[in-house]
Amino acid sequence: MEKVNVGILGFGTVGAGTAEALLLNKDIIRGRVGAEIVIKKIADLDIESDRAVAIDPEVLTTNVQDVIDDPHIDIVVELIGGIEAPKKFILEALKKGKHVVTANKALLAECGAEIYPVAEEQGVRLAFEASVGGGIPIIKALKEGLAANKTDTIMGILNGTSNYILTRMAQKGIPYEGAVQEAIQLGYAEDPPTLDVDGTDAAHKLAILISLAYGVPVSFDDIYREGIDKVTPDDIRFGMEFGYCLKLLAVAKNLGDKLEARVHPVMIPADHILANVNEVYNAIYLEGDFAGPSLYYGLGAGRRPTGSAVASDIIDIAREIRCGIRTQMPPLAHVLPIWEKVSIQPIESLQTAYYFRFSAVDKPGVLSKISGILGAHEISISAVIQKGREINSSVPIVMLTHEAKESNVKKALIELIRLDVLTDETVLIRVEEKGVDLK
Repeated sequence: MEKVNVGILGFGTVGAGTAEALLLNKDIIRGRVGAEIVIKKIADLDIESDRAVAIDPEVLTTNVQDVIDDPHIDIVVELIGGIEAPKKFILEALKKGKHVVTANKALLAECGAEIYPVAEEQGVRLAFEASVGGGIPIIKALKEGLAANKTDTIMGILNGTSNYILTRMAQKGIPYEGAVQEAIQLGYAEDPPTLDVDGTDAAHKLAILISLAYGVPVSFDDIYREGIDKVTPDDIRFGMEFGYCLKLLAVAKNLGDKLEARVHPVMIPADHILANVNEVYNAIYLEGDFAGPSLYYGLGAGRRPTGSAVASDIIDIAREIRCGIRTQMPPLAHVLPIWEKVSIQPIESLQTAYYFRFSAVDKPGVLSKISGILGAHEISISAVIQKGREINSSVPIVMLTHEAKESNVKKALIELIRLDVLTDETVLIRVEEKGVDLK
């Protein structure tokens, strides 16, 4: 029977999960591919630690070039992480005519414009299902299942660590710092979990999804991002009183000649399709002009889910190799991209509703002063909660607004800072109501 040889760079969590999937289910995979997938080499700096995978020691090497330079290896799998070294290895492998599979979302989001054309020029596959959503087959959905659609909306919970932290804060009232430490102790987060909680990880993934939807790499730096480090259990509790749930969302919307693209904490209705996505789970909501709304849900990280996604790319490529096909589609699945360049709307132009929490002294006239400044900037109030109970020697005043323009909100906040009746920085959280109905 024909064989397809694979070389893996990086034998950490995902590398071990990929090897485990290919070995444990080798008979199933052989039947689906019509060829045997052979792990010919695995390169890692540490080849002594036990990964709980039955790998022949002869397969292991500490030299990356043993994989890249091997003429018998058909597919190179990059699972090292980081930017510069993986970029060098991937470009070298592509230029040698090898197919490449990667899970490296940061590399694709920040350097995709440099890497994608090389794969096209060489006529080889660059596959990256595992870069977004772990075991959720969201890349394949955009490339194939929704290929006939114009993508109008992408909305997702794309980071399991931040979602776990917010879930614990909401369900148990644990402060942010305590929830972070719990996530670290359980192995759900790095120490410190900076890229997870500051929105960078989710923005990397959103950049990849947008690039697939529109066929051209987007500038990661143009995506507005804001983290969850300033969220408090009080904000989550007040949101619940208004009938909302708080999530870190990645949002992209087609505005016709440009895109909305942003990552930040969002208040969503309690009956929102994403409101019950908790713990370390991810979910991506897509809306196409013909298919309508669809939801993709599952584990967004971890050894087995991510290893499954990497293995799925290897299987796809192995099928093409067996059939003598060099490659069926370019990396972003667009032979002719929709736009030459994706233009992303600045956050100041956003129109949405807002949640505000003010810390104020407990005396008459405070609410009228706040509402007067908001009204002067065309921000109308839809609901107010004013508590007599003091928090840190101040009384909280919590508001929801109707839709307003972000630039007006920021101008109003500058004026509000000058009020002597406010004792602390105002908390602002955006509210998302639209594009979620699967009924």
